[in-house]
Amino acid sequence: MAVGVLEVLLVSAKGLGNTDFFDGLIGKMDPYVLIQYKTQERKSSIARGQGSNPSWGEKFTFRVEYPGEDDHHQFKLNLKIMDKDTFSADDYIGSATIFLEDFLALGVENGTAELHPSKYRVVRMDQSYCGEIQVGLTFNLREEPEINEEYGGWKQSEY
Repeated sequence: MAVGVLEVLLVSAKGLGNTDFFDGLIGKMDPYVLIQYKTQERKSSIARGQGSNPSWGEKFTFRVEYPGEDDHHQFKLNLKIMDKDTFSADDYIGSATIFLEDFLALGVENGTAELHPSKYRVVRMDQSYCGEIQVGLTFNLREEPEINEEYGGWKQSEY
């Protein structure tokens, strides 16, 4: 099994559907992104007042094992875009999914893989289009030290 680091560059989003009903009266959306890979989750900063076209320019890293145990369909990055609300629960704007299996396979084969920032569709829960998000990816294979299969902390002496 190969182990590496997946670096996610969260660039920006465009044309996000507005969740603030009184946008003109109260203010613009304050979007942020929850980025999830398997059980690891990262949260971007809040793009305060940036509305439907936020910009982040942030990097996040995830530890990746490839291939994992019976999880060939689990190599995906989920991006959940939320609107930060002060006096109520945050609103769900939409989500995007990036499938990583081929990208990670290439990275394991070559030692590294890079996908320059690309646009991905953002969809609501009913799968209707509500904008796009721009994300770049880098994967670097990391050499893990071999684990010695001996158990216990004592080595036999020759005496």
